[in-house]
Amino acid sequence: MANEEDDPVVQEIDVYLAKSLAEKLYLFQYPVRPASMTYDDIPHLSAKIKPKQQKVELEMAIDTLNPNYCRSKGEQIALNVDGACADDSSTYSSKLMDKQTFCSSQSTSNTARYAAALYRQGELHLTPLHGILQLRPSFSYLDKADAKHREREAANEAGDSSQDEAEEDVKQITVRFSRPESEQARQRRVQSYEFLQKKHAEEPWVHLHYYGLRDSRSEHERQYLLCQGSSGVENTELVKSPSEYLMMLMPPSPEEEKDKPVAPSNVLSMAQLRTLPLADQIKILMKNVKVMPFANLMSLLGPSIDSVAVLRGIQKVAMLVQGNWVVKSDILYPKDSSSPHSGVPAEVLCRGRDFVMWKFTQSRWVVRKEVAAVTKLCTEDVKDFLEHMAVVRINKGWEFILPYDGEFIKKHPDVVQRQHMLWTGIQAKLEKVYNLVKETLPKKPDGQSGPAGLLSGDQRVQVAKSKAQQNHALLERELQRRKEQMRVSEVLPGVRIKEEPMSEEGEEEEERDAEEDEEPMDTSLGGGLHSRLANGLPSGRAAGGDSFNGHPPPGCASTPVARELRAFVEATFQRQFVLTLSELKRLFNLHLASLPPGHTLFSGISDRMLQDTVLAAGCKQILVPFPPQTAASPDEQKVFALWESGDMSDQHRQVLLEIFSKNYRVRRNMIQSRLTQECGEDLSKQEVDKVLKDCCVSYGGMWYLKGTVQS
Repeated sequence: MANEEDDPVVQEIDVYLAKSLAEKLYLFQYPVRPASMTYDDIPHLSAKIKPKQQKVELEMAIDTLNPNYCRSKGEQIALNVDGACADDSSTYSSKLMDKQTFCSSQSTSNTARYAAALYRQGELHLTPLHGILQLRPSFSYLDKADAKHREREAANEAGDSSQDEAEEDVKQITVRFSRPESEQARQRRVQSYEFLQKKHAEEPWVHLHYYGLRDSRSEHERQYLLCQGSSGVENTELVKSPSEYLMMLMPPSPEEEKDKPVAPSNVLSMAQLRTLPLADQIKILMKNVKVMPFANLMSLLGPSIDSVAVLRGIQKVAMLVQGNWVVKSDILYPKDSSSPHSGVPAEVLCRGRDFVMWKFTQSRWVVRKEVAAVTKLCTEDVKDFLEHMAVVRINKGWEFILPYDGEFIKKHPDVVQRQHMLWTGIQAKLEKVYNLVKETLPKKPDGQSGPAGLLSGDQRVQVAKSKAQQNHALLERELQRRKEQMRVSEVLPGVRIKEEPMSEEGEEEEERDAEEDEEPMDTSLGGGLHSRLANGLPSGRAAGGDSFNGHPPPGCASTPVARELRAFVEATFQRQFVLTLSELKRLFNLHLASLPPGHTLFSGISDRMLQDTVLAAGCKQILVPFPPQTAASPDEQKVFALWESGDMSDQHRQVLLEIFSKNYRVRRNMIQSRLTQECGEDLSKQEVDKVLKDCCVSYGGMWYLKGTVQS
């Protein structure tokens, strides 16, 4: 108490936090100079900065008239650096060392504890520092002088050898070609010191204007060191509650901290976990557990949590595999990480782990050697993938770690269908990257089928019986058709009926067409239904005159599903005038993936319904004559185009589409002449370019309808 009385409070000062220069204020620390001389008195010739590296270079003039300056030494340094003849590229144009360069280095990486203070009129204004840079003299001119010296010595040696030696003999040289760089070698090269130095050197310098201490611009900028708002809005960080002030004034002692049990950095108690937002709780649980049934996740989160919110959150961090949730690969392998075993970047690891997850969507068993052969990853990485989600069985392979959760599949069919579409997109990427043979994902209608596995003997017998019955039905229909032909030939002996052989595949296609209305659309890439369509409709319906081209299908236009589908189709074709059925299905899958669970479009859309809706929306099918050797799938050969959009280019587009109904690819001059002939006027280049941009793509000097070019 006596000490407190001897040390009374003399003055209370208000503290303000100024933020106007918080992201721009740097502290420069110059080398020590005499107290009689400040750096502001020295003319700054130039200044430049590399913002990303926070590197600064300042060029300052040297007072050559100072009695302490050695003029002969300055002339010698200039001569060594620039040589006898000076030009525009010379470092010292006056043939005298009259300037010096200072380069910066970061004195500390953590500047959060430092601020610049300005005391004015009884108030203390603090501005946080963005960086602290120490400026040191740069001696790069000595390196330049050494380089000049070596050049002169090399030139002298070359002159002596040319006089003393005879003409050199012809020497044999060996030419070597560099091998393609592997992914591991590229990763090591990117992380090397030489590569980082090269990247730093490539960052361009930004030249700055230097203003002295007494310059009006400096005085103007100095005002920003004062807190601008008088209402104290900027000083909310300085406002603390009494308990927070008490904690700052009296922090817990080290002994108290030691008494608390210390948990590992990667361990979080359930009490701490439940204080976090729901999305973070799900992410942390899935990242630690890797694979979990939905029921277990709900039990960990607590009974008060809404299952719909959990379903929405789990789909952001995990994928559905055999009814269970497996954490996504990019959660385990963030973007800038790499493998601890091989140094492979995260992108390659995610691709390999996605392949393992995709294999488990098709079978309960995976063979490690097969995964390693496809992904080209090392054994340790592949083993890590498998240990996340499977257990090894001797002489069998790796089995998925959890049993098939059929209850979740039955309870949430909309989530299952959405996950199936996501897996379809992942499958397409894997097929493209790893050059896989295209395999469709196993269909699970109504989510009731069990996990994929081996067929038993009884199942094989049943499959054989069903095939025999199908073949018997085909033979019966073929016999009836031949009898009908014979009867017609007896009644009309002068008429010969052209017989077209109907293959077994053709019969199956007709059966598929009949079942297509009730079967959900097959969204697997590269597949497609081989239905016989004339302008998007089955040949039987088109021939009967019951055409829906431009009219909605009967009984479907008033349903909510049809209205939603019609709105999607119209919006899509207003953006892209020409689409193949394959591309339209891909866009539809992406549209479904963006919809919330339980949306009406998850009820199942068949190919037939999608094509009928396209035709009802004012589109037409363009029968593009693909070449016989084309690799395009049947869905890629079905091309639809918006016939009338209501703008001025409708007539031009219709002429262009008629051209492509007779030609697979066309030259631009042919399109130009045909448009001029049909429209009866000379079109401008901009109008032709617009029509081509709407409907076509250019490849190899030829023009194709969008989606039909085969590279």
